[in-house]
Amino acid sequence: MNYEERDTYGMYKSTGPGPKLMGADTLIGDDVCNAKGEVLGDIKEIMLDMGTGSVAYAVLSFGGLMGIGEKLFAVPWNALKLDTVNKRFELGVDPAALENAPGFDKDAWPDMADPHWMAQVNNYYRPYQSPANPTRL
Repeated sequence: MNYEERDTYGMYKSTGPGPKLMGADTLIGDDVCNAKGEVLGDIKEIMLDMGTGSVAYAVLSFGGLMGIGEKLFAVPWNALKLDTVNKRFELGVDPAALENAPGFDKDAWPDMADPHWMAQVNNYYRPYQSPANPTRL
């Protein structure tokens, strides 16, 4: 299911705000693929930085079967690119690189405000981030 299919208010049916401005709840569940079209997972949550009012991370699920064995990853928002043609997000990593990324279990979320944790995640994804909009540490 993509953001147009989850559009309960009809904001994307005409000229509406998308794709430059989009509702967060319409993005939950969107697929994340790499440039080769390989599915890396889907967006489970969008984390907001309450101090700045900006989106900090998208929590991506990867692996497992029907939620069993699934690993979660906090991906800096600016490492994702919205693919409006295919109605999904693109992340410039291959599945092997994602398997080695810092991740966590759905029952053991990290303290995402911890500066050491933030630095580890941001440094891992730094090569994939847009240089015009680097994630703040």
